[in-house]
Amino acid sequence: MDINCIAVIGAGALGRGIAREAALAGYRTILEDVMPEKLAAALDWIESSLDAEFARGVVTSQAADEALARVSTVRTVEDACHEADLLIDALPEELELKLELFTLFDKFARPQAVMASTSPRHSIADMAAMTYRPELCVGLRFLDSATGKKLLEIVRAPQTSGETVATCAEAARRMGREASVLRESPEDISGGEKA
Repeated sequence: MDINCIAVIGAGALGRGIAREAALAGYRTILEDVMPEKLAAALDWIESSLDAEFARGVVTSQAADEALARVSTVRTVEDACHEADLLIDALPEELELKLELFTLFDKFARPQAVMASTSPRHSIADMAAMTYRPELCVGLRFLDSATGKKLLEIVRAPQTSGETVATCAEAARRMGREASVLRESPEDISGGEKA
């Protein structure tokens, strides 16, 4: 599976951070939120963040401008799903919200779109059970260590396919993150076991 477009659902701190990283990595990025003021604030933050990275010499002016141009916003999950190859749930940690979101992903997403949740607390298997394509469901946890190392934990539910994991590992590499694959364990949803 190739990823060209990433949709991030939820324009809070986590969602806007993921959207910025995806855009910097060269992905067309769609940021969704039902609240227009959150979308506007997220775009302002992304622009300020890119400007700060340019000022520190981390990115070129051209790279910052191109990244910002790759980000678009929408106000419905349906609109976010149309072109996305990877859908990332960055909603608040409310299980009912996440289950409903995966139902919407299943209804509106492209046939081979990967459906991911950033949740450290809720079962990816439970979210996957809301879809007719659980093999495309996965957990993605964006972590930054105290030493500055950027990690992406890929949480594999029992139904998650190897191809889905490999696709997410490639996205992690492209975003400059080290991928770590964990197998979801029912006893410890917030941790998982090494795969």
